[in-house]
Amino acid sequence: MATTTSATETKKLEITELDFDQVKANLKQFLRNQSEFADYDFEGSGMSVLLDTLAYNTHYLGFNANMLGNEMFLDSAEIRSSVISLAKMLGYTPSSAVAPIADISLTLTNATGASVTMPAGTAFSTSVDGTAFNYVTNSDITITPLDGVYAFSNFKVYEGTRVTFEYTADSTNEEQRYIVNNANADLTTLTVLVQNSSSDTTSFTYKKASSIAGVSATDKVYFCQEVENGKFEIYFGDGVTGFKPSDGNIIKLTYIVTNKAASNGASTFTLSGTVGGFTGSVSTNSVSSGGTEAESIASVKLNAPLQYAAQDRAVTAADYKTLVKQIYPSASAIQVWGGEDNAVPAYGRVYVSIKAADGTTLTSAEKEDIRTQLENYAVASVRPVLSDPETTFITLKTTFKYDSTLTVEDATTLASKVQTVISDYSKNNLNNFVGVFRHSQLTGQIDAVDPSILSNITTVQMYQSFKPLTSSLVSQAYTIDFNNAIYNPHTGHNSTVGVVQSTGFQLDSNTSREYFFNDDGSGNIRLYYLVSGVKTYENNTWGTITYSTGEIKISSAIISAVSDVDGATSTTIRVTAKPDSNDIAPVRGQVLNIDTNNSTVTGQVDTISSGSGSSGVGYTTTSSY
Repeated sequence: MATTTSATETKKLEITELDFDQVKANLKQFLRNQSEFADYDFEGSGMSVLLDTLAYNTHYLGFNANMLGNEMFLDSAEIRSSVISLAKMLGYTPSSAVAPIADISLTLTNATGASVTMPAGTAFSTSVDGTAFNYVTNSDITITPLDGVYAFSNFKVYEGTRVTFEYTADSTNEEQRYIVNNANADLTTLTVLVQNSSSDTTSFTYKKASSIAGVSATDKVYFCQEVENGKFEIYFGDGVTGFKPSDGNIIKLTYIVTNKAASNGASTFTLSGTVGGFTGSVSTNSVSSGGTEAESIASVKLNAPLQYAAQDRAVTAADYKTLVKQIYPSASAIQVWGGEDNAVPAYGRVYVSIKAADGTTLTSAEKEDIRTQLENYAVASVRPVLSDPETTFITLKTTFKYDSTLTVEDATTLASKVQTVISDYSKNNLNNFVGVFRHSQLTGQIDAVDPSILSNITTVQMYQSFKPLTSSLVSQAYTIDFNNAIYNPHTGHNSTVGVVQSTGFQLDSNTSREYFFNDDGSGNIRLYYLVSGVKTYENNTWGTITYSTGEIKISSAIISAVSDVDGATSTTIRVTAKPDSNDIAPVRGQVLNIDTNNSTVTGQVDTISSGSGSSGVGYTTTSSY
């Protein structure tokens, strides 16, 4: 039986397709189903132009509706203003650009007076890779002489220019806004000062409020939000939640405009001009670090829901990570774990380890500041503890075979490419708290460097460095923990050389003898020195080693000096070990990194594939990174 189609069905328009060609085809089919256009040629008539116009219009509307729908949700939004607006509804404010900070000291020359004040904005000059940069102080510092010496010790300078914008409060101006008028402003340096009027210079400093919790009508606080073009806006309370400035008040916004990460690593500074009319010499306590870009869209999408879930309190590890990212935007990686997970449990403590974006270790002042701020969110008796990352370096010895008939490149060129792959693997997969070194992944990438490379053998070693208290000359015990098993297939394995070795050091201020230590394969650390290149053991139980966990304990000793390491002056002792597995995983605050300077790459012609006999010619190149 033949099917029939009702007149109503023939006049229906398909609306499920939004692609231009399909929209046009649906319109044509709809018109063909109408009796008024029976046998009409839609391709060779003016009707085709009209259909194009309708199809384009439909396509535009469909595209706009789709984009509008995307921008309504944080997960799918792509435009920064949409992401920022959605994050604001979760109570999240993105981080601004951050200026690099250096810790320096200044000693004045021929200064006089009961005291000397270094005003905020005092400039210091430096250069990085031939480019000049300006660093400034962000607050007044006053000192008095000590034994006739005028010294400003351990103060911070910020890269950039210190600027001030003034606004006059006017409630009749509905469009009035207090804008931080530069997208490169570092809001961590922002000072908000409210002066009574142009004739009354009495002023109050307002503090930033991150939430409305506990904010009363008399609290002099300000709020901050990102607005258009990456700039930020300052706004105040309404008289119920936060004190409201009055008409005629002068709002002064002072902050530092920075070049962000461009001057990270600056180490030599010179005073620009004078302080109180006096010149001086500058010494650097810690090089500049911490300069970063404003928070990215991807970071906002990740952190905004986490902060909302935290609800201004720190309970889970994710809570702490989100809060630390807000407190210290220069962090590239953050690890949090409970004290109960330590090798020696420490209950009631939560440990936070931060890896700075520029690779430097946080100063004591920075860690104390972060810890203090975290305590405002900690629950009950739980106390945060800031711990430095523990870096375990991996050294590789790679030998690859290649077919010389499949390439015009020599072994040195191929080895250079392999070195680049190893460096990229470390950069992309390690250097954080969760990056696991996977031996097979790396060797596979080495084989894929060039079609001529047929195979490779890559052996793995690992090392850590510890810094003894050489200046105090106090007996001290030390612990080195690889958190990975050390190779020891049987008791007494490799007792002659040891699977663990150290670089040199001196004991008890004895400068005539250089000591080293290794293991005996049976769980003991031995202390020895060399006589005509022969090991002479002074102590066969100088410490212990637990092969299954990678923990090494050094007995209490006075280490008075440290030998050079890699031909350079060092303050640390390097301890090298062979891992039990070629795969190495970080634990807690541990970070893995491939030491390309001490890794070697060797390329050899594969004699089997080249047919050149049993003795091939080998070429060796060592990484120069």
